[in-house]
Amino acid sequence: MTETGQWDAAQSMGRRWPIGCVALEITQRCNLDCGACYLSEHSEAVRDLPLEEVYRRIDMIRDTYGSDVDVQVTGGDPTLRKQDELVAIVRRLREVGMRPTLFTNGIRATRDLLVRLVEAGLVDVAFHVDLTQGRRGYQTEGDLNELRRTYIERARGLPLSVFFNTTVFDGNFDQIPNMVAFFVQNSDVVRLASFQPQAQTGRGALDTRSPAINTASVIRQIEEGLGTPISFSTAHAGHRECNRYAMTFVANGHVYDVLDNSQLYNLIVARTAGYRFDRQSRKRAVATFLRCLAANPEVIAKGAGWFASKLWRMKSDLIASCGRINKLSFFVHNFMDACNLDPEWIKACTFMAATPDGPVSMCLHNAQRDHYILRPLKQTGSDGEGWWDPVTGQSARNIEDLPSHGSLSPAGLRRKKKALGVANAAD
Repeated sequence: MTETGQWDAAQSMGRRWPIGCVALEITQRCNLDCGACYLSEHSEAVRDLPLEEVYRRIDMIRDTYGSDVDVQVTGGDPTLRKQDELVAIVRRLREVGMRPTLFTNGIRATRDLLVRLVEAGLVDVAFHVDLTQGRRGYQTEGDLNELRRTYIERARGLPLSVFFNTTVFDGNFDQIPNMVAFFVQNSDVVRLASFQPQAQTGRGALDTRSPAINTASVIRQIEEGLGTPISFSTAHAGHRECNRYAMTFVANGHVYDVLDNSQLYNLIVARTAGYRFDRQSRKRAVATFLRCLAANPEVIAKGAGWFASKLWRMKSDLIASCGRINKLSFFVHNFMDACNLDPEWIKACTFMAATPDGPVSMCLHNAQRDHYILRPLKQTGSDGEGWWDPVTGQSARNIEDLPSHGSLSPAGLRRKKKALGVANAAD
């Protein structure tokens, strides 16, 4: 953060958490073919990672960042794995203290599966729904709101934070206000809405998005849907050109900005850095915040006036809603094009992907996906070391015995081994 000029009093990474999140891709398969897909043209040919390799990457995430980490169980679509394996992966993440989130298009995320995953320790579920997916029978994002409502009802009543991800492109940019209004209406369940301008990466087939679609214009569309301006510049998470975040309170269908006092926010970030708020329980989260206030009276002294003013403006809506307030956050994540990576953004990245080489920036991973998903993986078991081929799913003691590598010439095999960091006995 310091090297890239991103370290300041409002920066969360390195203060509230060591990294924003880590994507744990447990499959490259998907049951949709999105026009803005970040997967590779070769992804469908790749076998699911063995459970042992998934567990190794979980341990790698913990060894790198500690246990206080949000891990996105993703793919492809992770629900295409065997249910017992998906449940086991979520349970393993929870057992080592990390917070698992299911990232899915929702097609196979049934109520029964969500219940099983919650019992295993799932904390959040993020549904990706938008027009880039080409779902039959849906012509507008307004039409897709009915599908979003179906997914909301599947999760209703479960101790889960529900998120929605939307890829923004020329075909739905003007419909963002409609989606935002829908999320406000359903803020009793929906906790966060993420909008991600289309990036030219992976196997996506959409034309380059209009230059008019950028972080600033997406924020304006969000504010139009809310009917009020909100503060996207107060909280900092990683690089400011990459991530923008805002938080609101919703009472009686009306929206109120929570981050309109930057000095108070900076003080709260500094004083709450050691506290962890339970996203599965509103009561426990509020209780944690009250304990924080009790231990930090200066926060009460500096925030009392702001809080009283906010409650006064909300008084009519609080009465109408019987005091019910929902928290609804918005996130704009500006992924980079594969051929236009900014080194500073990569250095300050908060969104990492777990790879055989360790965590790497998700934008870098997407740009070099084949390098990470097609290489044979080294395995260590009770009978010694060996290799696993992601294309055939077969294992062998020596890499040259793998079906897709045994036909290489001696020179080609040496180059392959060098690329994989394998010592050559003949050398």
